[in-house]
Order: sequence, then C-alpha cells, then structure tokens
Amino acid sequence: MSAARRPVLLYDGGCGLCNRLVRVLLKADRAGRLHYAPLQSAPAQAYLRAQGLPGADFDSLVFVPDWNRPTEKKYLLRTDGALAACAEVGGGWRALAGLRVVPRALRDPIYKVVARTRYALFGEHRPAPLPDPEWEKRFLAR
Repeated sequence: MSAARRPVLLYDGGCGLCNRLVRVLLKADRAGRLHYAPLQSAPAQAYLRAQGLPGADFDSLVFVPDWNRPTEKKYLLRTDGALAACAEVGGGWRALAGLRVVPRALRDPIYKVVARTRYALFGEHRPAPLPDPEWEKRFLAR
C-alpha cells in the first residue's frame, strides 16, 4: 500500500442513483484523487466491521478520508460524506462542499428521504462497462 492519502467513497452498489453519481464524480475528478467501493463489497464490509458500523445499511454512504489508515475513526456518513467527496473532487464540486455551513440536522433528513426512495425513483443499477478503462483503477472492488 502507498503511504499517500487515499480517500474512498463507499456507496450502495445496487443503487442506480448512487452509481450514476459515482460516474459523474469519476468524470469530474481529473486528478483521480477519490477511490470507490460498493458497500456490499468485501473490502467495504471489512472496513464497516472494523469500525463497528452496520454491514447491511446501504442507505448511507461512507466517506473514508484515508483508506491507508483503517484504524482511524474519521469516516463521514450521509451528507457529511457526500460533501467531503465533493471537496475531494475539487473544481466546481468544491463549491457544493460549502453546503457544510448548513447544519447536518437540516441536511440529513433530506438525504434520508432520497435514500428511502432512490430505488423507486432511479431503479437498480445494471452493471455496464465504464466509459473510461482508466477509471477501473479507482475502484477497490466493483
């Protein structure tokens, strides 16, 4: 493993909305800083267990600031995680991360409504090849 910081976004691999957002972030992240893994994958499940997080709660994404330091309890959930991922991607997405000034108590209820309805609104993810083969390197698992 590299000593460089390796931020990772754990997301619901079966969710159509989540997978679309991952592709948008992949395209926007020209520096290739952010890495990804479905919550259902073996590496994500091992991380969740190690952190004492539920392994079957796919309604929340998890942002891990540094995958190379798995014992640190510095993960971020729901809107905190989404906004941290936006900041990591940079560019115009960093401006979106400015929404952190809105209290979590106002942000997270909206996130939870979207999480509960995302399958009805966006369906299940149907695996497809990534448009850029280089993106495959950014996944811990698929």
